[in-house]
Amino acid sequence: MKKPILLTLLAALVVFGGIFGYKFWQFRQGMAARAAQGAMPAVTVSSAIAEAGPWPNTFRAIGSLASYRGITVESETEGMVLRVAFESGATVEAGDLLVEIDDSIEAAQLPGLEAQARLAEINLNRARELRAAETNSPADVDTAEAVLAQTRAAVAQLKASLAKKKVTAPFAGRLGITEVHPGQILGKNTPIVQLEDLDPIHVDFSLPQQALAQVAVGQPVQVKVDALPDRVFAGEITAINPRVSETTRSLNLRATLPNPGEVLRPGMFAQVEVVLPATDHYLTLPATAILYNPYGNSVFVIEDGVAKQRFVQTGPTRGDLIAVLSGLKAGEEVVIAGQLKLRNGSPVRVDNTQAPPAEANPRPIES
Repeated sequence: MKKPILLTLLAALVVFGGIFGYKFWQFRQGMAARAAQGAMPAVTVSSAIAEAGPWPNTFRAIGSLASYRGITVESETEGMVLRVAFESGATVEAGDLLVEIDDSIEAAQLPGLEAQARLAEINLNRARELRAAETNSPADVDTAEAVLAQTRAAVAQLKASLAKKKVTAPFAGRLGITEVHPGQILGKNTPIVQLEDLDPIHVDFSLPQQALAQVAVGQPVQVKVDALPDRVFAGEITAINPRVSETTRSLNLRATLPNPGEVLRPGMFAQVEVVLPATDHYLTLPATAILYNPYGNSVFVIEDGVAKQRFVQTGPTRGDLIAVLSGLKAGEEVVIAGQLKLRNGSPVRVDNTQAPPAEANPRPIES
């Protein structure tokens, strides 16, 4: 009696065990399927290798080009323009005639004054002869001397006025566009033409007051302008303002650089780098690799095909590059494009075919 019951119980256990095992297998298969459906696809990114190397120690600033010498030539006297002796844009030497103003009235007065001066000299000689013979008083000689001095001064003054009727270049340089024409009546201080000495040329810029102890006259500078993006112009600091600006707390400096061919012109904006004696060594990355957040800057480091977020401390920038002071090691691969699609632990696929090179001195991409 007991044996059939045991067999029945055993059969029941086998049946229930099979049913339970089958259900458990179905549950595991469902979990695996759901896990497979929820797996994140690989994100396509661009990457770069963190590299250690020299980092020139420089101060960077925006400056403005200024001519070595530059003035607006103006008339010192009134009169009608008889002749314009230059062409707009021409180069001139010091003393070259620029404009001739009508001097007919002064020229007509000069012979009369010169005749008065000669007569005064004759009268003085006669007065001295008479004085030697004691036939006149010392006052007569003094009067004759004064008259001669006055007439000579009048002649010199008239000759100076005549000289001002011929406007000449005070120094060598390049002229601008003329502002006067023959027949025009000029008044005093009427602009005639711009005159610029362009070689060498100055660049004026400012640095924070903290840089005062690190800059000195004679230090080299490198200058770039947007009009000539492929060229770097070398020069040196030639003057440092002795006073720090009370408004900006900045230090004004002037550098001078050769300008052969006069390719640089006054008024251009310039990017200035003051090259300091020491050179630092930093770990560098393209600046696009850095994610800036209020709680700290970070990068995504690629390890075994997975992006892992890591906080870093950044330093100075130079062109497309940025220095990393801590948080990264040389040789590690870092995401430089596509970070916005990532989160910590995301799988990634690297594609650098469209990634532009990062340069310390970037140039515009030619179309």
